[in-house]
Amino acid sequence: MKSLNYRVLLRNEPEGGYTVLVPSLPGCVTYGETIEEAIEMAREAIQVYIGSLREHGEDIPNDADTLEYNLMVEAYA
Repeated sequence: MKSLNYRVLLRNEPEGGYTVLVPSLPGCVTYGETIEEAIEMAREAIQVYIGSLREHGEDIPNDADTLEYNLMVEAYA
């Protein structure tokens, strides 16, 4: 089995919990009440997503060559 790397984004929701987005896998979104649960849900969602890609003979993307940088800009209203 090959290990793949994916960047996940956790967004703190106003009503509680965390929405998780996987940018490299369009539409791969999940939710967890805690950070730990959200990460576990993301792991499961990624595995299901990859399984579907394999089933349909599609390429499996990953974030191995992705660089990330947080950029802060000033926005004027």
